[in-house]
Amino acid sequence: MPAHPASDPNARRVPLARPGRGASKRRRDEILRVDHAGEYAAVQIYRAQRAVFAGRPGKDRIAADMAEMRAQEQVHLDRFNALLNAEKVRPTAMTPVWRLAALGLGAGTALLGEKAAHACTEAVESVIEEHYADQIAEVREQDPALAAELTRFRDEELAHHDHAVAHGSREAPGYGLLSAVIRAGCRAAIRISERI
Repeated sequence: MPAHPASDPNARRVPLARPGRGASKRRRDEILRVDHAGEYAAVQIYRAQRAVFAGRPGKDRIAADMAEMRAQEQVHLDRFNALLNAEKVRPTAMTPVWRLAALGLGAGTALLGEKAAHACTEAVESVIEEHYADQIAEVREQDPALAAELTRFRDEELAHHDHAVAHGSREAPGYGLLSAVIRAGCRAAIRISERI
């Protein structure tokens, strides 16, 4: 019977994985990359929704809402663009895919009606809020400045979420299924964007 590796002095020791010097930089790159991707997608969703509603009779208010939320997301995106450039972090390679998916999601939900568009906002923002909350907890100690920015962005995402709920998101046709599919898609995009 072969000796157990711990008791065999000739057994080759396998070192335990350690974070290493570049681990915190790699993790920060992942955070910036995925947050940039999320804000980029949000801008595209709101852009597509506004395009569907703009100029249609009785849709001025929702078109203006979508434009306002898009403008807030653009501020977030601009900040992540600046951070990516300053820190020489590449954006996700999935950007072209996320652009098409976000435009399709935005246009598709808007074509289903105002409540479906709001259901999209609620679903997306609920996932983003959770994601930001996790990141804030993770970076609070080592990077309070980034945590503060993420907290401000999270608060604005929560305001979008609450606005959507107040405007009937949960009354959308097929709300449960629509919401579940959008949330699952967002979570998958987060995992992919951190890595690729």
